[in-house]
Parts: sequence; C-alpha cells; structure tokens
Amino acid sequence: MIGKRNINGGIISKMSGSTEKEVRLGREAAAEVDRQAKFIEDPLITEYVNRVGQNIVLHSDAKVPFTIKVIDSDEVNAFALPGGFFYVNKGLLLAADNEAELAGVMAHEIAHVAARHAVENQTKASLLEYAALGASIFLGGIPGMIYQNTAGIGLLGIFMKFSRSAEEEADKLGVQYMYAAGYDPGAMATMFEKLEAKNKKKPGFISRAFASHPAPPDRRASALALAARFPEHDEYVISSSEFQRVKGKLLRLSNARATSSGAIAAGDEGGAPGRPTLKRRSPTPDDTGTTTTDTGTGTGTEQKSGEQQQAPPKLKRNDGASTTTTKPSDKP
Repeated sequence: MIGKRNINGGIISKMSGSTEKEVRLGREAAAEVDRQAKFIEDPLITEYVNRVGQNIVLHSDAKVPFTIKVIDSDEVNAFALPGGFFYVNKGLLLAADNEAELAGVMAHEIAHVAARHAVENQTKASLLEYAALGASIFLGGIPGMIYQNTAGIGLLGIFMKFSRSAEEEADKLGVQYMYAAGYDPGAMATMFEKLEAKNKKKPGFISRAFASHPAPPDRRASALALAARFPEHDEYVISSSEFQRVKGKLLRLSNARATSSGAIAAGDEGGAPGRPTLKRRSPTPDDTGTTTTDTGTGTGTEQKSGEQQQAPPKLKRNDGASTTTTKPSDKP
C-alpha cells in the first residue's frame, strides 16, 4: 500500500495547509541554500545520487517531486526541505561504505518530507508563537547561516529539527521505503550506528543539524524488528560498482584539493616543511661526465676516479712477447 495510503491524517497536518503552500515554503528556503552552498557539478556524481534518491521517492508515500543536489562539503549531512528540495553533502557519500547505507539515510530524509514533519513543526511553532526563538544555536555550517537569513519564511531550524516521535516515524517509513526499493532494510540502522560511533571518536564529524539522526539503541532495535517482519527477498541491493566509482572520484577530488592547497610536507631526510630537500646524484659506472663541484667535500677516491675516466688512453711498448704486434718499418 505504499504510495496509496494517507500517512498525514492528523489534525496538525490538516492545519498545515495545502501541498502548494508546502512547496512554496520549501522553495524559498532552498533559494537560500542555493545562494550560499557550493555544489558538486560532476555529472557522474550528481546523476548517480539523483538516481538513488528518485528510486526511493518512487517507492515512498511522497506526494511531491524531488529535486536532489550534492553539496561540496566534507561535513556529514543530508537534509530535505518541504516540497522535496533535498540536499546531500559529499561527506555523507564518503562516510558510507556501500550504496545501501547511503540509501538508508536518503530514505530517512524522504520519509520526513512524505510525513510532512517540517510543515507540521512550523504549524506547532505558530500555534505556540514560538517561531522567533533562536534555533540557529543548535545548527552549524550552512543550515545555521540559512536560518539566520530566513527567519521570516518559517525558520529552517524548525524545518530540520524534529521531535523524537517524528524521528521514530521517519525510521519506520524509511525502512519500508528501502525494502520496497530493493535495498537491505537493515542498512539504515547500520549507517546511523556507524556515524554515531565515528562522531564520538571525532566530535564534529557529523553536522550539528544532523547529529540527532543517528539512532540510539532502542530506535535501531525498533527498525531492525520492523525489517524482520517483512517477507524475505531472494536478494537485496547492498552496493554497486557505480557507487564505488562515484566514491573513488570524490576521494580523488578531495585528495587533489588537499594536495594543491596544503603545505609542503617534510622531506625524506627530515627537511623542514615548505623547504625542498636536495639529494646529490651518485655517479654511475658509465658516467664519464661526473665532476665534483663541492668545495672540499668530495673524497680523493671520487676525484681520482674522475681523472682516470677523463685521461687519454696510453700506448704500451712491444716487448716481443706478442706475435700480433708489428714493429714499425725504418723505411720511409
């Protein structure tokens, strides 16, 4: 029944207005993202991410079309605005080990849009006259800047900060969408668990706006229990060669940028950063042109070897023992 059911039947959802209003609010917020973010333009990468996302949208309850873009940022983040404006950071693709993990995060975000969580949050905030509070305190990077510049259109902070019940619903819906799209439904919980562990080891690894998404143990257990209720497929999509090509290209782009903008590393023999280390070329056995220009640093053996190599050949006097050498004639 996915796609044919009504998952927005609550009173808050009905008070949130029409789909057209939802799309208008999302487009205004997306315009701020587009003005401030730097995007990946490589067609191999953008077409792949769009194809993965659109496949999940096709197997979801979403009632709006999705526009998916890839932000050129190493910060692990993904967020979907009302109306289907969906942004995936490059860092999320680099953090995923396979396509199913990437699809799990995207399914979770698509579920937020399908369930209209963002506009429901805005409606609740309006009812409580809460819209002017500084949600940007809890946001970092691009989302925080956008929030500060869009307070009059519904507050991006409200669009992106969901209650525990909304997160749980997005988990459940996302697992269903993954299963319907042919992915291993357990990969979403695995991905969020992995991101949570990495963020503990390296605080700031995940965007602060995205940090509430990694699932606590109970949410993970609920998602896995739901997935276990589904009929077993003969096979699930875990990864693809295209995912590996896209990730490899992103890694090359990131490494090239780090190499071109970073400081020169220390030399092999301990040279200071930023200072090249020179090595003296060792003469080869057939190198007759090698000379030492160092003042007093060359050894006598090296200089003697150079002199012998450059000296003209010497003639030996015939002592009569050889029969192959002819004595020069006295006649003119």
